[in-house]
Amino acid sequence: MSQPHIFPLGDAALVCEAPPPATLDCQRRVWAVAELARDWPHVLEVVPGMNNLTLVFDPLEADRDALSKLLQETWDAAGEAPAAGRDVEIPVQYGGEFGPDLGAVASHTGLGVREVIERHSSGQYVVFFLGFQPGFAYMGGLDEALHTPRRASPRLEVPAGSVGIGGEQTGIYPATSPGGWQLIGRTELPLFDPARRPPTLLQPGDRVRFTIAGIHA
Repeated sequence: MSQPHIFPLGDAALVCEAPPPATLDCQRRVWAVAELARDWPHVLEVVPGMNNLTLVFDPLEADRDALSKLLQETWDAAGEAPAAGRDVEIPVQYGGEFGPDLGAVASHTGLGVREVIERHSSGQYVVFFLGFQPGFAYMGGLDEALHTPRRASPRLEVPAGSVGIGGEQTGIYPATSPGGWQLIGRTELPLFDPARRPPTLLQPGDRVRFTIAGIHA
């Protein structure tokens, strides 16, 4: 596996970033290093990202150079994290008012609308990490034929539950917010509930399948 680039982020954080592309093998290594780093002295927070890992540490107690060396050694020694996570099915209403960009995705990819739906719903996805907003899962495994750039002009308001495509990934908006992903459908499942433990429906490592609850195209 290619060597990561380790660099400081301000005075109290280190970033370990692997070169692209993002792969499940690399992401599992990120999870493995994160699990070990949580027990290191003076490390306050560990934040796994896509192809990267950020360590927040106490700058008055930690030796940044020593921590950087430990991070590199741990990356080199770490194997993949054991397969974890759950199998989660998410029903989706595709197209129409639920997926206003479904036609744009079909046009960009050269596929028919029905084929876009079939390919998206037949994929097997893995949650790489959570970010952007609480419960927003960035998922790998999108069919290469469905890769579509984000919208040139983001929407000011994307409804909660919207299922979208952003480049090489697919994801779901847990709450109403601005967003630039291509919206192809919507689910009624709550992705984030502060009263639930854990509050997010999806966790890193979960395996996700989308099922067709309806087609409005």
